[in-house]
Amino acid sequence: MPETMAVLLERAEEDCRAVFATINARECRWTNRVLHTFQEHRVAPRHFAGSTGYGYADTGRDTLESIVASLFRAEAAIVRPQLTSGTHTLSMCLFGLLQPGDHLLSAFGKPYDTLDGVIGMNGEAGSLREMGVGYGCVMPLASGAIDVQGVLAAIRPETRVILVQRSRGYAWRRALSPLDMQSLFKAVKAVRPDIFLFVDNCYGAFVADDEPTFYGADAVAGSLIKNLGGGIAPTGGYVAGTERAIRRIESRLTAPGTGRETGSYEPGYRLFYQGLFMAPHTVAQALKTAVLAARAFELLGFAVSPRYDEARSDIIQAIRMDAPERLVAFCRGIQAASPVDSCAAPEPWDMPGYDDQVIMAAGAFVSGSSLELSADAPMRAPYIVYLQGALTYAHGRTALLSTLAAMRKEGLLSG
Repeated sequence: MPETMAVLLERAEEDCRAVFATINARECRWTNRVLHTFQEHRVAPRHFAGSTGYGYADTGRDTLESIVASLFRAEAAIVRPQLTSGTHTLSMCLFGLLQPGDHLLSAFGKPYDTLDGVIGMNGEAGSLREMGVGYGCVMPLASGAIDVQGVLAAIRPETRVILVQRSRGYAWRRALSPLDMQSLFKAVKAVRPDIFLFVDNCYGAFVADDEPTFYGADAVAGSLIKNLGGGIAPTGGYVAGTERAIRRIESRLTAPGTGRETGSYEPGYRLFYQGLFMAPHTVAQALKTAVLAARAFELLGFAVSPRYDEARSDIIQAIRMDAPERLVAFCRGIQAASPVDSCAAPEPWDMPGYDDQVIMAAGAFVSGSSLELSADAPMRAPYIVYLQGALTYAHGRTALLSTLAAMRKEGLLSG
């Protein structure tokens, strides 16, 4: 392994010490909140047991949902293994909150690529568009902030849901913090309190000291194989928000009139409780890995977003590779440094839900888990790779070192 890459990473790590201390302090605060909430709800081994059939009076399921509602300062929550992904969870929410003839407004540019089919961008069967739901979006300001006045001007009489995507997705922009959303929420509620404020919270939970529901979001949603599952939950998704919003969403979870009352899971809930308890720590490990990657590639002259010492609101680190061969080499390096499928060589492919070919590196214990170390990107200029996760900082650091060394050996780094 070239010593220069080891020395570079040591320098980057030293530069990151103050940022790491801030992340560690936030981890302690969230851990204490989670611990106290578990204690307040008197979590016991009986909550880990599974249920069958209809799942009536499933105390493990119901208590888990009450805990998540408490952590998000929400009136109610849905936390279910039956939700297969973040996109599935977001889709359920949109179909619950919207009715035929309504209008969906995205307040911070185009949503993540996988929502194209849900919205019906290309006339997909079963989409919101087919159901008669209109769609519009307002682009961010040049400063990267929400264009609050632009959103207010774009509201129609039939606007029912305003969607805010917290994470950057596949975009060269900063992630929105919950506090960034506060002015929008206040402005909308002042003129149209009937509108549902809905936040795509994927990649964002426990990254900051607050959540969008602290400031008036009617619902936030995400996947349990991202932040909130702590790298342990084997599947699932969550929604937290007002009772008014959750009542509508739960009708699409099961059926109108049934809602949250049914839904069994025979394997049991221990991994979901354990994952939630571990989430503040695992999110901190992922954040420190992202910060280190940002600094290391900054030192090599690459453009990164966010910079290593900038405030973060999601676990994603974007690095502009500027060449397809660099992008592929980076992803292959991360894959080779994974504990699972390290012998695999990622290739760009036509992935369902995406307009461009996508390359993904993910040697994960839980398939598709974005809280485990992974890297992915659409194959389009300027060839930006999106790094996220790491169950442990030690693994993230080791993977970055071996990836940098491999890229340098191939002549893909100038340093």
